[in-house]
Amino acid sequence: MDVVSEQSAVPLAEEAMLGLLLPFWQLVIGAFVLVVVVLSLGRLARRGRSRMTTALVVTAAAIAGFAVIGVLLQG
Repeated sequence: MDVVSEQSAVPLAEEAMLGLLLPFWQLVIGAFVLVVVVLSLGRLARRGRSRMTTALVVTAAAIAGFAVIGVLLQG
């Protein structure tokens, strides 16, 4: 029994370190995504109103499609 508890102690410590780093990496990734979205929205807004309307329709269709796929795969 002692052998099993000694072996399981190392992975738990590694998971704890990863658990501490995980929120930081999520924050870094989120910041990069936010910067890219803001830059792309600025570029899209400069291209004109018709492109913005098309972009909104495509985005809405993608969100609805992902939601439908999520509901279908969940059940």
